[in-house]
Amino acid sequence: MKGDGADDRDRRGPTQEVAHAGSERALCWARRLGGERVWAIEDCRHVSGRLEEALIVTGERVVRVAPKLMAGARRGGRERGKSDPIDALAVARAALREGIETLPMAELEGQSLELRLLLDHREDIVAQRSDEQRRLRWHLHALQLGDDVPVGALDRKVWIDRVARRLARQPQDARVRIARELLRSIAVKTRQARQLEREIAVLVADQAPQLLDQPGCGPLTAAKLVGEIAGPGRFASDAKLARMAGVAPIPASSGRRDRHRLDRGGNRQLNCALHRWAVTAGRVDPATRDYLARKQAEGKTRMEALRSLKRHLARRAWRLLNQPTPTATPLDTALALT
Repeated sequence: MKGDGADDRDRRGPTQEVAHAGSERALCWARRLGGERVWAIEDCRHVSGRLEEALIVTGERVVRVAPKLMAGARRGGRERGKSDPIDALAVARAALREGIETLPMAELEGQSLELRLLLDHREDIVAQRSDEQRRLRWHLHALQLGDDVPVGALDRKVWIDRVARRLARQPQDARVRIARELLRSIAVKTRQARQLEREIAVLVADQAPQLLDQPGCGPLTAAKLVGEIAGPGRFASDAKLARMAGVAPIPASSGRRDRHRLDRGGNRQLNCALHRWAVTAGRVDPATRDYLARKQAEGKTRMEALRSLKRHLARRAWRLLNQPTPTATPLDTALALT
């Protein structure tokens, strides 16, 4: 009869068993080195996720190195080419150059991963629906049936039903049949997207209700923040989170000219969530609207004022996720003081 270990190996399967054995060998090798250890792993979680998990479970400290940080290390290396040893050396050099304390810590992904997966699935469905809506409009235009359909109305039940009745009265040639099939698919994807929105709203209300209390931060935006931050404890300060999100200004001064420029790097999904929060808050929250107006009166453009606001929101998100019931300064007071 097989023991417990054999049963575990069978459940893992051959590939997972090999990966698990490789992680154990790497850990045994590192422990022989002695002293304090920090593992620097290139942030490719679809590839490195199993190794990260195996190390974190055993109590090891793991930091993530963004792939773009390795480019300079590769260019500066004496050995040309690409291989696992070359990549490992590039990761180590990039981690030492940036400083271990400045890199985000790796954590076990639980509910935040579930939120991110649901959000990604919803976004895929919405993207597919948008493509089908464009194709349907093209067919409706050719049939002279959709000139009065408002922009963005093809995911509303009233217009879906109205267009369906129009198509049903037409001769059922190839174009009409294709248009009806597209319309049915759009209706199905709309129901799927709304069901996912309800599921996401329940999850984020359980995990981060404090974000939902902020002006302009709806369930989808809050879920994106939770999913992409993947644990605020990974960041020692709000400044490190802002840098990872690409909302921290980059110095671009020369001589007597002192200025900052836009950071086009970082996590663009997280940057997008902060931008959506900033734009919505600027529309619905009087204090935020006053802050943006004050920044523009100082000579900033609208986009520069929004970037300043996004930096504040990154700080706010970090504090709220670290302290679900914070005693920190309210957002409207913080904005009034800056």
